[in-house]
Amino acid sequence: MQWLDLPHVQRAQGNVRLPGSKSISNRILLLSALAEGTTMVSNLLESDDTGRMLDALRLLGVAIVRTDDGKYRVAGCKGKFPVREAELFLGNAGTAFRPLTAVLALMQGHYRLSGVPRMHERPIGDLVDALRQIGAVITCLEHEGFPPLEIHPAVIRPGNISIKGNISSQFLSGLLMALPLTGEPVTIVVSGTLISQPYVALTIAQMARFGVQVKQESWQRFMLPENQTYRSPGKIAVEGDASSASYFLAAGAIAGGPVRIEGAGSDSCQGDIRFVEALEAMGARISMGSDWIESGAPDGRALKAIDFDCNHIPDAAMTLAIMALFARGTTTLRNIASWRVKETDRIAAMSAELRKLGARVEAGDDFLRITPPDGPLTANAVIDTYDDHRMAMCFSLVSLSVSVRINDPGCVAKTFPDYFEKFAAITHTPF
Repeated sequence: MQWLDLPHVQRAQGNVRLPGSKSISNRILLLSALAEGTTMVSNLLESDDTGRMLDALRLLGVAIVRTDDGKYRVAGCKGKFPVREAELFLGNAGTAFRPLTAVLALMQGHYRLSGVPRMHERPIGDLVDALRQIGAVITCLEHEGFPPLEIHPAVIRPGNISIKGNISSQFLSGLLMALPLTGEPVTIVVSGTLISQPYVALTIAQMARFGVQVKQESWQRFMLPENQTYRSPGKIAVEGDASSASYFLAAGAIAGGPVRIEGAGSDSCQGDIRFVEALEAMGARISMGSDWIESGAPDGRALKAIDFDCNHIPDAAMTLAIMALFARGTTTLRNIASWRVKETDRIAAMSAELRKLGARVEAGDDFLRITPPDGPLTANAVIDTYDDHRMAMCFSLVSLSVSVRINDPGCVAKTFPDYFEKFAAITHTPF
């Protein structure tokens, strides 16, 4: 489908069962593959990104079977992939590319990792430099600091590692998941401010489910004790995706509600669950249980503009940029520098598409300032999505004000293949 026309809808109301978290799904798949024992994984996200990880692990010799009831049986390889030479195509899946780079650098094998053109524009130099500090031999095949990569057999000398923290938390997460394979004590020191800290906390939490502990000091020092190995927990369930929840919760806050999402709530270990703090600051009505959240519009009032530090919710923060169109005043989203190196340059892309709707936008290296138009939003705007799933899902919310066309809606397959069906269900529109 080249485009999707969304009609203007008056109200959003209903319940949505969330798909599994992409971030948790790919972490659990990799840890299950590295563990001793067999792991039965339920509620795994079915998407392009998890498909890339599954394909890669199978090429590396990991036995993975999808059962009739939709679960995945992963036979762990005790920290050593059986295949020592492989070419892996990982699309634009950063949650597969970054940790696999770290793990394969320690495997004493010969591997080539590549992706789509956009992945080759996304920096990976800080991770490569960190791995080289302990003896990894990695070649950047086109441009230094960027994929595609070639990994060669190497003598790894575990020791202290320094890594920058201001580009992507996935670099640190990849190191944390890989380094226990050495069996040696390692300390990772982060230079500068670590962005997206909740995603690192998520990594540490998943590692603990497989029996490996990480000690951290002020998000600057991370210590891995010696002689730790991954062991299967037997059965493990993937929590619902908190980033995906943001679109439905925003719809409830904009268009009456109530909208309830199921699969993530107050017990969530995902940082994006804190999106509800921004909703409450804007005036939305929020209620929450251990595994559900419900949102509704303010009683008789408009949503309020906010000035918000988004470091802890880098993905869900994109939804706030659309909510700014429905708020009174100017909304400022801060600490979003990581948007520049995502599936597209999201600061530039969001700025361009918001202006099509009549918004006034000021963009900087790490902020976005959005003022809605004085009158209605521009109807029938044609929104480009830049092969970025979150652009498509975010801008669907514009239909709560005016009709809108979404180009390349199929890009949502990266993380949420049936997103538009579920959005149609709560807006009660045909799809």
